[in-house]
Amino acid sequence: MTINDNKIIFGHSPDADDAFMFFAMERKYVQIPGFTFGHHMDDIESLNILAKSGRLPVTAISAARYPGVAEHYRIMSCGASIGRNYGPMVVSNQILSESDLDGKKIAVPGRFTTSWLLFQIFGPNNCQPIFMEFDDVGLAVKDGRADAGILLHEGQILYEKQGFHGVLSLGEKWHQATGLPIPLGLDLVSRHINDDLAQQLANASLASINYARDHEEEALEYALSFGRGIDPADGKKFVRMYVNEDTVDMGQEGRDALEKLFAMAVERGVIAELPELDIVQAE
Repeated sequence: MTINDNKIIFGHSPDADDAFMFFAMERKYVQIPGFTFGHHMDDIESLNILAKSGRLPVTAISAARYPGVAEHYRIMSCGASIGRNYGPMVVSNQILSESDLDGKKIAVPGRFTTSWLLFQIFGPNNCQPIFMEFDDVGLAVKDGRADAGILLHEGQILYEKQGFHGVLSLGEKWHQATGLPIPLGLDLVSRHINDDLAQQLANASLASINYARDHEEEALEYALSFGRGIDPADGKKFVRMYVNEDTVDMGQEGRDALEKLFAMAVERGVIAELPELDIVQAE
């Protein structure tokens, strides 16, 4: 991991919630003296894969990916995408029950996404995953390449408008099983950055999130330019779902939820051992 010319690159997705959180840093309303900010924008699964190299100083990832990249990164207490009784949706063209998914082909938006981990925990055991880019999941269900698919991002709230039937709400399943918020995404800071700068980066991220929430309309206008044509009302609803009090500080419940997620992953044999939760507390 390198910082060239004192420019710190933040990896984040082009989704409206991530862009909303980065807005104040992009517009230089939030800065760290002596440094400038830039961004590496890519879909979340690409960021999950890139995180294995440890190349980006700061990056968003799926929460499920953390055990695989903990050697390179620490978790920031802010910036997490956390839902409460909502999350990724399994949808189909035809009306299906959860038990109907058994043995079916499921379009999955990435091997390292939290949605796939949750499906392995709560879905039938012998489904046939078809891993693809998240933008292709809906198309794969529509054209019959998959019997059902897991929708992320705006698809979680727009699936009925898109003509799909909801089969399984992974967010509701998680809440019923644990009573905890569901940790879907995390923001990380590199272990190769010294403690002082890591703290400054966490603090700047928190300040950027708070600025966007305090200047919602301005930040939304910027964020929705990355929202794949989502209309403003739906965009605001989506951003508010995933930029919330839990995003400001995951708190003890967020830590408990991460520990529970990883413990369940170990139980199911998805990961070998529990990672240490090494968290930089933003101030």
